[in-house]
Formats: sequence, C-alpha cells, structure tokens
Amino acid sequence: MSFLDHIARCNNANLADFEPWFIGPTQAGFLHRDFLPRIAPRADLFSHRDGAWYLSDALDTPDKRTAALREFLLALRAHGWFKAWRDEDYPVTPAFALPPLMAMERAAVPWFGVRAFGPHMTGYVRKRDGLHIWVPRRSYDKPTFPGQLDNTVAGGQPIGLGLHENLIKECAEEASIPRALAEQAKAVGFVAYWDQSDAQLKPDVMTCFDLELPEDFIPRANDGEVHSFELWPVRRVFETVRDTQEFKYNCNLVLIDFFVRHGLLAADDPDFFAIVAGLRQLQPAQV
Repeated sequence: MSFLDHIARCNNANLADFEPWFIGPTQAGFLHRDFLPRIAPRADLFSHRDGAWYLSDALDTPDKRTAALREFLLALRAHGWFKAWRDEDYPVTPAFALPPLMAMERAAVPWFGVRAFGPHMTGYVRKRDGLHIWVPRRSYDKPTFPGQLDNTVAGGQPIGLGLHENLIKECAEEASIPRALAEQAKAVGFVAYWDQSDAQLKPDVMTCFDLELPEDFIPRANDGEVHSFELWPVRRVFETVRDTQEFKYNCNLVLIDFFVRHGLLAADDPDFFAIVAGLRQLQPAQV
C-alpha cells in the first residue's frame, strides 16, 4: 500500500463502459451500458444520437427537469433501485460555480455519472510535540463504509448552499463544533477523482478545509454518523494512510493533500510529483 495506490484506487474509471449524457448542449454526466435498459424505454425523457444520450428538450427549465427526473427516479426506487435514498438533492452541474442545470436525488447521482461536490475538513491541534489530527470512526450502522476512519468533518453538497456554510452545518451535526469556531475553517484547495463502482461513476470534487482547534476542545458525535473521535499524532495518521486501507477510500486523498501542504511529504520523495498531480484529476485518465 502507498499514497499512489490510494490515488489509483480513486481513479479506476473505464469510460469505455459509459456513454455521455447531455442536458441541452452541456454534458451533465455519463450513463453505464448496464443502466441503459432503464433509460432507453423512456423516449419521453431521453433520446440517443451520435453515441450520446440527451434529456428531452421539452424540459427547458431546471424546475421542469428536476420534477420529471424525480418522478422517473421514484418509479425506479419502487422497483428496488437507489437503496440509500436520502431525500437530499444535489446540483447537476459540470462546475460548482455554474448555475445548476437541475437538482437530483443524491442516491441517483452516481448512476448518472454526475459530478458531486462537498467539503472535507481536517481538524488539527498544535501541541508541544507537533501536529495532531482529530480522527473520527464512522458509525457501524452507516449504510456506506461502516466503521472506517474518516476526515474530521465531511459531507456531500446539497443544492442551494455554499460550501463554507455547508461545512459549518456539518461541523455542528457531526462533531458538535460551535459555529464561531467552525467559521475559522479555511479553504485550502481541492482533490478530484474518477471512481467507478460497477455501473456507478463518481467524477467528484472535494473542497479541502483546514481548521486549527484549541487543545482543550474535544469533538463529540452529534447525529449518529460518527462512532467516536480520537486525537492522533500526525505521524500516526501519515503511516496509517500510507500503509493501510483503514480510512474511507476518498478520505485518504484529503489527508495526503494535508501532508503535502504541511511539509510531511518531502519534495525529494521519488513519488512527490506523481502524488501532487494525482490528487486533482479533473479530467479522466481514460476517455
């Protein structure tokens, strides 16, 4: 196991398995060939030409698209799809700064290869013996990656909320970090990757935040998402990421980025440039 192994794990997509999906002239995502039998019968919603799929031009506003797709997705859900349904809408947009083309239920987003966004924060403490990081263990009851280690605070990005405001909300919900303290978190960069899991594609972008926490502050689980928090020396976090798969797969990238920015990864490391370049895969390696 190595840092590059984690980067490769998050960039395993084979786009030969997918066809592009457009809303008007804008590519909104990708559809896997195994998901196409769910799409093709709905000629009122989807059309196919020149090797790509298009949402109906009759759905010419974000609200119309959202309503029509929600009805379609609910029908699929009734037949057993999207078991992790959240009733949480994500923006459908190729770039966070662009106006959303529509909103889509979070559980369906990877089935349409839509880019998802979200804040991931590393909460750290400066002590006399160096940096320490608050490491949460995910609840053993979570439907995804139960019991694995995670970033101090992290969450998906719902439509209609800013990234920093969403982080403040997640800080309160996941770690009982008061607003006045959470507001001090600083956006320090992003990581991006193309992860494929069977017919699902996640071409995701996670905005990285750092928050220096006081020595006397102890995060507490608040919403059932976290089993427990432990304060680890940064070297222990570094070695756990480097040598194991104990952290949730994409959380490793956020921590590797932290290690680079805080000088824990030497510039003379033979993998340094490959690691730094690999953290920001906005374009797929395979087209």
